[in-house]
Amino acid sequence: MITRSERFTMPSLEGVNLHAIHLGDEHHPKMVLLHGGGANAHWWDHITPFFADHFHTVALDFRGHGDSDYPERVEPGRFQCDLAALLNHLDAPDAILVGHSMGGHIALRHAAGAKGAVGPRALVLIEVSRGASTRARRSARLALAIRRTYPSEREAIARYRFVPPAPGTDESLRRKIAKHSVRREADGRFGFKFDARWFGLPPEPSPVLENAACPALVVRGATSSLLTPEGVTALVAGLPRSRSAEIPGAGHHVQIERPAEVVAAIQSFLCEITVPRLPD
Repeated sequence: MITRSERFTMPSLEGVNLHAIHLGDEHHPKMVLLHGGGANAHWWDHITPFFADHFHTVALDFRGHGDSDYPERVEPGRFQCDLAALLNHLDAPDAILVGHSMGGHIALRHAAGAKGAVGPRALVLIEVSRGASTRARRSARLALAIRRTYPSEREAIARYRFVPPAPGTDESLRRKIAKHSVRREADGRFGFKFDARWFGLPPEPSPVLENAACPALVVRGATSSLLTPEGVTALVAGLPRSRSAEIPGAGHHVQIERPAEVVAAIQSFLCEITVPRLPD
């Protein structure tokens, strides 16, 4: 099965071009995958093949990330506009939304804001930060806000690390993601494909959870400090149709450290709520 990369824009994006990676039959139901802060669409490359027989999967690069545009203007709410524009572009307001960390928060805000309009068929919220200490949240944001560059692409790939750390990641997977996460900067050095300015913005207001009426799965890495057990309990209590899954041996980047277990958890969830059914 061949992946297809696309750059597109919509009037609502005001000239910003976004990049997305497609896999699967475009006539199948849509599954949109949303990366976390400082990441990019290629973080899902090892996940989408498990769903592409049944869904048209679309992994988005938010603006200022990956191979999307890096606009000069940085302001809250722009990532929400990116998701809305993609769904409009796909003509798929009912797409299943799978989001990790920041991407999960954006998916949740989108679902909670549907307000009677057609919204997502389902949500998969992977490691959306809840219950974390101020210190843990600040540490992650500060680490992403530091712009590091290196004299060669080879060194940048070798130095690429996940924030927060993901010690259980297979080295070959780390390198694959790293190769898609490095770019040449204006000064000729090599840095990573995200604009650190986005991490200096104030947090957006939390959505009203009960407004997200679609089925939802909350996935937590068992050793995560950013989504605590108490945070999962609060999310599941607030979302009308939700359940949770905890993956042993993984932290915040659970879909990178334990991809097979995350895929199995998502498949089990989707088997309960979607047609066509996925194999057990």
